[in-house]
Amino acid sequence: MKVKLVLLMFFAAVPLIFSITLEELVDPAHAAQLRSGESVTATQLKNPVLRLLPNSEELRQFTADINAALAPTLAVETLYLYKKNSDGSSDNWTEEQRTSLFNHLLSMSTLTGIEYYSASRQTMRTFYESSVVIDGPSTKKPLPDPVFSQPPAKYTLFARQKDLTFGDNIYRYDFISSQDALIFSQENLTAMVAGIIPAVGKNKLRSVLAVIDCGDSLLIYAVSMAKAVSVPGMGDRIGNSFGNRAEAVLKWFIGKADGVFVEN
Repeated sequence: MKVKLVLLMFFAAVPLIFSITLEELVDPAHAAQLRSGESVTATQLKNPVLRLLPNSEELRQFTADINAALAPTLAVETLYLYKKNSDGSSDNWTEEQRTSLFNHLLSMSTLTGIEYYSASRQTMRTFYESSVVIDGPSTKKPLPDPVFSQPPAKYTLFARQKDLTFGDNIYRYDFISSQDALIFSQENLTAMVAGIIPAVGKNKLRSVLAVIDCGDSLLIYAVSMAKAVSVPGMGDRIGNSFGNRAEAVLKWFIGKADGVFVEN
């Protein structure tokens, strides 16, 4: 029993050894931009084809399945490189770090109060007025954020999130984890309305966030795909909104990552 405990503590502390390099994951030009501290974005409003998708077989299959089911009319993509350590070390994440990041991604309650830049109002605005895990889309009973001692290969949760632009909606979140990547998707189970204007129908939004270990850094890929309603000008408005919202979620995650790699 003591031997098992010692081994468990050892493997939680040592790096996982099979991560892929940034240059193997993205276009060389994008890799250079990311290493210089820039983010890379792409917005497509007609017949979108994902242009920034990292070279990860698991992620490509995940997004291909979504794309085939959704047939989106718009897509907003972002690539960002998070430097894990200021000392220049190139260690891969440990099992303990991977688990901590996974649990942070599950912490729906901490999305409450995050802000995004509203292009229409030209000011910062609250994104989610409230965000809570629920037991299901029918009963909607609030639950605490789930916590795992080890990330499961697949996991699903439901959340109720009140968005000051698109209203009070129910979402399904699907998570998958591997030794070098954490991926989750968000799907709206209720129609999203901007004021009195229908914006995105039920099950017509899918957002994906992928975190891939690159040794000294984390490659973060975010994409929002939607089949927006056919209202003149609405596609541009939704595209801009999703881009700014993706940036808000990215900042939220960076804060969580700092708690794992900087503060510890």
